[in-house]
Amino acid sequence: MPDVIFEVCLQGVDDVVAAMAGGAQRVELCAALVEGGITPSIATIAACAELDTEVMVMIRPRGGDFDYSMRELALMEDDILRCRDLGVSGVVFGMLTTDGKVAGTQVQRMKRAAGPLRTTFHRAFDVCRDPFTALEQLADLGVDRILTSGQAATVPEGIPRLRELIARAEGRIGILPGCGITPENVASVIDQTGASEFHATAFANRESNMKFRNKAVYMGIPGLPEYERQVTCAEEVRKYLRAVGN
Repeated sequence: MPDVIFEVCLQGVDDVVAAMAGGAQRVELCAALVEGGITPSIATIAACAELDTEVMVMIRPRGGDFDYSMRELALMEDDILRCRDLGVSGVVFGMLTTDGKVAGTQVQRMKRAAGPLRTTFHRAFDVCRDPFTALEQLADLGVDRILTSGQAATVPEGIPRLRELIARAEGRIGILPGCGITPENVASVIDQTGASEFHATAFANRESNMKFRNKAVYMGIPGLPEYERQVTCAEEVRKYLRAVGN
C-alpha cells in the first residue's frame, strides 16, 4: 500500500505537537468538536501556524446548520483573511442553501479570500441534497478536497458511495473520508475505497490534575465529565499509520 496521508482532527496547540510526534502529515485545527467543530481562537491558530506541519483551520462561526447570515459570512471571510496572514496551509468551510444545495456564490467568496491557501469543503457535503451534483460544482469552483463520510453516519457505512465519489472525482478534487475511522478499520476503508488520505481523531482520555474538585458545578454540558478530557495522543496516531503501512 503506498503512503496514505493522515489528517488528524484536533483542538489545540498541544494536540498539534502530539500529532506531529506521532507522524501525522496534516492536521485540521478546530474548537468545540462536541459541536462538530468551530473556528479556533486567532492566538491558537497563530501558535499552530508556527509549527512545522500542514495546518488546515476550520472556518465555522457556530454549531448547527450551514445556512449562514450575511454577518456570519463576513466573519468567516475575515477569519480566512487572518488565517492567510498567519501562514497556515489551508482552510475548511462549507455552506449550503436552504434547499440543500452547495451555496456556490458563498463558496466563491471564501475561495477568493483564501487566495493561495488550500481549501476543503467539510461535512456539510454529507447533508446536501445531491452529492454528485455537489461534487461537480465544488470541482468547478476549484475547491481542493471534500471531507465526507459518503453521506452515511460513519465512513464504514458510506464505503459504496465513497468509492463512487472517488471514481467520479477522477483526481479533479480530493475525496477525504472522515467520521468513524479507527485504527481497527482504517486499512479496510483505504482498501475498499481507494482513498489516498483519511481524516480521524487520535484521542486518549486525560484525567485532570486538579486535586480540589467541586462536582456540584458544571462549566459545560451537565452530565459530561468535568475533570476528564480527550487529548491527541502520539501513540494513537502511530496506531493508524501502522495500520496503513506508513
